[in-house]
Amino acid sequence: MQQLVFATNNRHKLEEVSAKIKGQFELLSLDDIGCIDDIEETGTTFRENASIKSHYIYQKYKLNCFGDDSGLEIDALNGEPGVYSARYAGGHGNQMANINKVLENLAGETNRKARFRTVISLIWNGEEHFFDGTIEGSIRTEPSGNDPFGYNPIFEPDGYNVTFAEISLEEKNRISHRAKAMDKLIDFLSTLS
Repeated sequence: MQQLVFATNNRHKLEEVSAKIKGQFELLSLDDIGCIDDIEETGTTFRENASIKSHYIYQKYKLNCFGDDSGLEIDALNGEPGVYSARYAGGHGNQMANINKVLENLAGETNRKARFRTVISLIWNGEEHFFDGTIEGSIRTEPSGNDPFGYNPIFEPDGYNVTFAEISLEEKNRISHRAKAMDKLIDFLSTLS
């Protein structure tokens, strides 16, 4: 089975992607290849950040790999938090602080339209390929659900009356931005094998 490195140590993302790949490739994390480097996301777009990650791994380890960058874009906030989604409130990954900042910035706002966006950069045998996915929705006025990951407790996808934090992993893997980008990646990978 061919190895494919996902340039992340985020267990949540790894579980989502492993469920999508279903054993077509041996999916490896940064931990699995012994990479403890902090890959700086210095890009100003999701595409740039995804590309930074995949290029870093490919150049250092010479392994086929992909990196992704995802975030929440809110219309009333001119696309914020965008590429700064993970560190919107300052420190990286303080999810409740990020959620609270979004809710504060949207206080009194009637336009709550938003979307999650993912861009994947795959480097396969030295060639880069991009895949993207989005899911439209809106921002709730308060969090709900048991999945505290990212902005899931306040994002309600269009056509649902529950948040991403209240949807099963199976359903989320079918409709999410990452799922849509991954489906495109997997379709592409299936043409290689």
